Amino acid sequence: MKMPRAFSVIIERDAEGYYVASVPELRGCHTQARSLDTLMKRIREAIELCLEVEGKTVSPPEFIGVQRVWVDA
Repeated sequence: MKMPRAFSVIIERDAEGYYVASVPELRGCHTQARSLDTLMKRIREAIELCLEVEGKTVSPPEFIGVQRVWVDA
């Protein structure tokens, strides 16, 4: 029986309007879509594929948060 696992997903929107999702805990685990609904389906599929490749030994670090930092540029 498979045990559910939780992963943190970072979602951004690129300059062309696509939503882009990435999972920091899984190297190379990312996808994109035009809608958030499609994005969430695709990132679940991507996570499942990454776990198949990396194995079940992936131990995600504890997610602390995201901070926005402003700098003069």
